[in-house]
Amino acid sequence: MKTKYFKLASICLVSLFLFSSCLGDLDTLPLDDNELVGEKVYSTPEGYIGVLAKCYASLIQTGQKGGDGGNGDVPGIDEGYSGYTRALFYLQEACTDEIAFHSGGSHGSLSLLYMNWDPSTKIICYSYYRLYMAINYCNEFLRESAEGKLKARGVYDALQAEMPYYRAEARFIRAYCYSMICDLYGSGPFIDETMDVGTIPHQKTRQEIYDYVVSETEELTTLLKEPKRNEYGRVDRVSAWFLLARVYLNAETWVGKNEYTNAYKYAKKVIMEGNYPLASDYRHIFLADNNTCSEIIWPLVQDADYAQSSAGTNFLIKALMNGPMDKYVKTGVGSRGWGNARVKVALVDKFDEVDQVFYENDPWGDNKKDKRAQFFTIDHTKETWVEGKAFQKTFENGYACIKWRNVTKDRKELVDGGTKYSSVDLPMFRTGDAYLMAAEAILRGAAEGTRAEALGYVNEIRDRAYMSGNYGDGVSGHITDSQLNLDFILDERAREMNMELVRRTDLIRFGKFTKGYNWDWKGSSNGEAGTYMGKDVDDKYKLYPIPQDEFTTNPYLTQNPDYQK
Repeated sequence: MKTKYFKLASICLVSLFLFSSCLGDLDTLPLDDNELVGEKVYSTPEGYIGVLAKCYASLIQTGQKGGDGGNGDVPGIDEGYSGYTRALFYLQEACTDEIAFHSGGSHGSLSLLYMNWDPSTKIICYSYYRLYMAINYCNEFLRESAEGKLKARGVYDALQAEMPYYRAEARFIRAYCYSMICDLYGSGPFIDETMDVGTIPHQKTRQEIYDYVVSETEELTTLLKEPKRNEYGRVDRVSAWFLLARVYLNAETWVGKNEYTNAYKYAKKVIMEGNYPLASDYRHIFLADNNTCSEIIWPLVQDADYAQSSAGTNFLIKALMNGPMDKYVKTGVGSRGWGNARVKVALVDKFDEVDQVFYENDPWGDNKKDKRAQFFTIDHTKETWVEGKAFQKTFENGYACIKWRNVTKDRKELVDGGTKYSSVDLPMFRTGDAYLMAAEAILRGAAEGTRAEALGYVNEIRDRAYMSGNYGDGVSGHITDSQLNLDFILDERAREMNMELVRRTDLIRFGKFTKGYNWDWKGSSNGEAGTYMGKDVDDKYKLYPIPQDEFTTNPYLTQNPDYQK
């Protein structure tokens, strides 16, 4: 519905069963040609476009049929639970000061809540295998789109104009995936399109993976399409600038290298040259028609009819809101909400007290100062705990989050009663994040940029949140120079970017993930009564362990420090 390329993806997924069961042994070896319907897929230009679409879709879809209908991409693990963006949400949000899950204990979600996971915890492996699956899809596309193969198949003339961009996009997706391996697991096997089928990949260090991501993405800044010249849902050069800003901003944490000047340079390019201006209303970024939102640089496309899964925004909406809430605030999925997650007190308290409460006569928060304070509070306690009791698996302990809604910006449902699946596209990269990255890089000592500039970036974000200044006549949310410091930036990132798959990375970068800052249930003794207040944990949790199953198939791997038996 939303784009031509995504329709082609659905054709490939449903009709051709492209790449079916490509990771049968849950390993990361290069894909075997025998497992692909190669010549059938690559016999037409449309087939190549469909394969590229599959590279994109691997980060948001869960299998070949859609809607978790079986024939999942990664056999042997739960199709819905293991969807990449859902798996990443667990690893980036459920272990932080933002979200508490009360379901999925058999998968390991409670280990994230209590921060006591180990290499055999199921939920740790889902992002790992999804990332390597996407890397292998990209490698396969690059291998099969070599000029000689295009000519031999008689599709070269039809594809020669666009193929350099297609290849650059596949390389970008692969670079993004390796950046997340670097972030989440530190090191891991390295595979590219030059490796022979059956080769067992060797492990690269975190430094080597970081260097690869930087080198590859720097090159892509000249190979991807110019800003806003690609069709919706596909990346252009701005995505490369954004990825570099994020990687450089985390360089000191990841590899001990000060790259704040480069982080500032690329974040500013996103802001000044990217042609993706801030949305006029913060709330519009997270709605069913956000494909019209000016701010989203790289969306993962969702569609209630053509791109269904239990990952992506379908998961975000249903997990964060339960069915009965629909009578107070239209979720866009009717009464289908699961309600298995709630907001931690630490996040709620980052907003002014007057903005924390939900009012039945103001379901969109129009009368709030900060429109980002999107919580549902009716019949809920603010606390995620009950004094004298162990962790309670009930949705009412802790506020709900209504940031993501499967309705349009004119506040209407797509169909009466809501759709079964979400049509809200997931913003992977957006310009608001670039404003805060640029400000942070300046405060951390970037050779360029001034405090006045950093303050301007932060206040622009707050103007939009408060609908003041250029965005409306609301009360000003401006801060002064004396209020601007790194602690404020960290809290502002929580207000602006909560539930957007970056919080763990942020907390680690600010030195607040394992020690020095505590929140609901952190370090708890498995949810026992009286252990909700949070405490410091071992620094080993700054990295996730490489999944234990990997060591049965790859003898070249070394486990991350302090996870070894």
